[in-house]
Amino acid sequence: MVAEKGKENHQASEQHDVLKSTQTVIHLALDKLGYSEEVYELLKEPIRMLTVKIPVRMDDGKVKVFTGYRAQHNDAVGPTKGGIRFHPNVSEKEVKALSIWMSLKCGIVDLPYGGGKGGIICDPRDMSFRELERLSRGYVRAISQIVGPSKDIPAPDVFTNSQIMAWMMDEYSRIDEYNSPGFITGKPLVLGGSHGRETATAKGVTICIHEAAKKKGIKLEGARVVVQGFGNAGSFLAKFMHDAGAKVIGISDAYGGLHDEAGLDIDYLLDRRDSFGTVTKLFNNTITNEELLELDCDILVPAAIENQITDKNARNIRASIVVEAANGPTTLEATKILTERGILLVPDVLASSGGVTVSYFEWVQNNQGYYWTEEEVEEKLEKILISSFNNVYETSQTRRVDMRLAAYMVGVRKMAEACRFRGWI
Repeated sequence: MVAEKGKENHQASEQHDVLKSTQTVIHLALDKLGYSEEVYELLKEPIRMLTVKIPVRMDDGKVKVFTGYRAQHNDAVGPTKGGIRFHPNVSEKEVKALSIWMSLKCGIVDLPYGGGKGGIICDPRDMSFRELERLSRGYVRAISQIVGPSKDIPAPDVFTNSQIMAWMMDEYSRIDEYNSPGFITGKPLVLGGSHGRETATAKGVTICIHEAAKKKGIKLEGARVVVQGFGNAGSFLAKFMHDAGAKVIGISDAYGGLHDEAGLDIDYLLDRRDSFGTVTKLFNNTITNEELLELDCDILVPAAIENQITDKNARNIRASIVVEAANGPTTLEATKILTERGILLVPDVLASSGGVTVSYFEWVQNNQGYYWTEEEVEEKLEKILISSFNNVYETSQTRRVDMRLAAYMVGVRKMAEACRFRGWI
């Protein structure tokens, strides 16, 4: 009995191990495409992983040492690209998995990048403005030898923003003794940022929702939408859905969820939320995030954290379409259950690729010194995302695989071919 229990716990941890589950699907994708085992051995882990210690003098005068990471998955296609997250739960394994996902995203939307990712174990909610600046600059000093406009280009991620990118760009420019706006993306407009970058992830998810709704024959106007997570991506997405005529009947943050079958007042909620995207603490009649995920709706968008839809609740999901705005919100077992139930799952590596696409636009603009209007950015983004969605969907249909495996097949092919042409494999 004890042995059986231990076995079950081990299986659960394996399923929820984001790195192992990512490697599992990459292995399947490469096998479906006919690549050898050597290709998998090269692509299953980042080619470069740096762990750094960052001493920061805190406001009380004491020095606190933070641990940071930077993973560079594969640079066969071009420089690596990926965000930096500040979060207490950052781990080496998570950063590795996220760098692989970035490679896949870049392959899906056909960008000249490989994937990268960074993170610092910290809780920015408990830090002052100046402490965050010292930490941001210290991180850049620690990783400066392996990053740069033609090596590895960071960007914002969980709990980081344009201000933190500005500090990092300034620190890198001081080290480099040259103004280097192309070193990092997600910057303020006045420092070489791009129009549309702040809303890019949500805009990309919105485009994927439009395309998925067409495939399922659902009219977006009047459709019932649930969004789990009310941070950057979730809040903008809720606003875009509301403006498109959909009824956003549920939203949530880290403290709980709000539900109204008649549709929530999204503009009011956006006005009341704090800088960390929390608003539900202002209300009494809240529901849990677990209850929110199981609401009867047309479109469910997990836009929070990993492992929210698992084999425990996948059979209770009552949406026709699930679009992953967060990284890894659905486990592999849950993906199988949802697909078997006829629910159209749009995977994270496709749905949330709007952010890296507009980051690419920002890098291009920095390199050429010529900047586009917001309309130009949105037009280019829509063209790329619609093409990418249809490519993945057609691969899913013709190969008779689920949308996640189809997205991995599309995403990994360019990287594998670049490795082959370089003579690495």
